Amino acid sequence: MILITGATGFIGRALVRQLSAVGRPMRALIRPSPRTPRLPKGVAVEVAVVSLADTRGLRAALRDVDVVFHLASEETQGSRGDLQTTDIQGTQNLVEAAADAGVDRIVYLSHIGARRSSGYPAFRAKGYAEEFVYKGKTPYTILRSSLVYGTEDHFTNNLARLIQSSLGVFPIPSGGRAVVQPLWVEDLVTCMLWSLDSKETINKTYELGGSEFFTLQQIVEIIMDVTRHRRLILPISPITLRGLTVFFEGVMPRFPISSFWLDYFAVNRTCAVDSLPRQFGLMPARFTYRLDYLIRKRWYQRVWDTITQRAASFRKT
Repeated sequence: MILITGATGFIGRALVRQLSAVGRPMRALIRPSPRTPRLPKGVAVEVAVVSLADTRGLRAALRDVDVVFHLASEETQGSRGDLQTTDIQGTQNLVEAAADAGVDRIVYLSHIGARRSSGYPAFRAKGYAEEFVYKGKTPYTILRSSLVYGTEDHFTNNLARLIQSSLGVFPIPSGGRAVVQPLWVEDLVTCMLWSLDSKETINKTYELGGSEFFTLQQIVEIIMDVTRHRRLILPISPITLRGLTVFFEGVMPRFPISSFWLDYFAVNRTCAVDSLPRQFGLMPARFTYRLDYLIRKRWYQRVWDTITQRAASFRKT
């Protein structure tokens, strides 16, 4: 049995789909919430409604579990998220409960750039969490990824929405030459699954990134080309942009960019370009080849697609 924390998130949902495709039994750890969990439709998965702060509940959820994929994080919540409770203390609770339950391995998803001494909250929290994982009694595999993108991501989709809603200009941090290696979510999940099939990955840390380096400005320009929404790129002070982001987070509950998100482009988040081929025998997808999901169909195209889909289902019945 495989337990997944963060199963309702962007990467978690992709992992659940791939595990289901290969027939692996799994259990999703879902924190208590009045909202219906966003698990993939048509996928058989057990659900344990437990908070990472509930140590007794964690021990019950880990019954008969061999492997834990730990993906849960509060990063996407921005200033509303509690990294201390979920990413740091929650990881410590999970590691201790896994040791008590006799779990064979924990696979922890971290960030390139994670370290306790980091000046950026998200990277610092991941650094503390990594320390709990590798100092625990359960064998582990830590996967540090660069920025991950895909159909349901909080990265390219939010950028595309901001670009589309901006009025003529699009602000980015000035002087930003930090680069990232966008990694396609399906490639990341494949590496996560393959790591289970090799004993060589036990008690190892891997850094994973795509095959290309991009600055934030280059990524914005690529998304503008894909979505056909051209804007004048306006570099502004990083401090000013961060202040604006914090302000809009406070007044707009669904503001698509968080202060943590800006941290991702504050430092280089790169590794060797051959990291996936060398370590997992996988050639990563090119960033520009996987962005078709950003192309929004016009309203009449969506209406026509709905009509044809319903007509097809009617004919089958």
